[in-house]
Amino acid sequence: MATTTSRSSCWLLQRRQLDNISTVMAEMIATAMLMFLGCMGCVQNSVFTNSSFQNALNFGFVVLICIQCFGCVCGAHLNPAVTLATYVYDMISLPLALAYFVAQMVGAFIGYGLLKAVLPENAIYSTDTPDGVCLTSVDSTLTSWQGLAIEFLITCVLISICCGVWDPRNATKQDSVPVRFGLAISCLSLTAGQLTGASMNPARSFAPAIWNGAWENHWIYWVGPMTGSLVTSVIYKYAFRREVNEDSELEETTMSTKRTSETEFA
Repeated sequence: MATTTSRSSCWLLQRRQLDNISTVMAEMIATAMLMFLGCMGCVQNSVFTNSSFQNALNFGFVVLICIQCFGCVCGAHLNPAVTLATYVYDMISLPLALAYFVAQMVGAFIGYGLLKAVLPENAIYSTDTPDGVCLTSVDSTLTSWQGLAIEFLITCVLISICCGVWDPRNATKQDSVPVRFGLAISCLSLTAGQLTGASMNPARSFAPAIWNGAWENHWIYWVGPMTGSLVTSVIYKYAFRREVNEDSELEETTMSTKRTSETEFA
């Protein structure tokens, strides 16, 4: 009996480890997909026409695809700032959060590397993107502190959306999550894309910077999003989040069923 129990525990441990590995792998692939498809949609030169509007919509649609593909596997954070919020929100453990961070950085690096491998040189570097396509930078009319404030504030909005989706009161309203996040990213990119690149994501800014050796004001894309994530997730968790009362939820479901029945028989 003891031997059977031991074997069962060993099998469960191995299964759990395999699940964790597949989860982290999915996060890496999803982030690579984000960088590859998202940055490919930002190519602009004399041959390929583009605009800030197209860039914003493209990144939103790519986020939608990534969440639809891998959201059920790993949550498709795609972003260390989102992972930090999930940790603050007690949704994942610290070791798993660190594993996600590594997966996101590696995935972003691979995704942008694939982009450089499949596109011609004039698509990566052009008069419109002299330092490299998809490189986030602060507009010359803004100071570094203004750029930091913009990245901080738009990340606060993004994490507010995340916390709202994760709120227990929204547990039954998850069908359109990929669409919600895709449209949110497009909206924020349309708003701040021309000012700072609307990164909101250290991994998204890190990959083009390391591949192209362009580090000017790069600290903004770490400090702004990570600080915004920490502040927003803590405020939402303790000020706005409410646990769902199971009795109230059952009563509401019963009343809804009753109203439906009354309507059918009316």
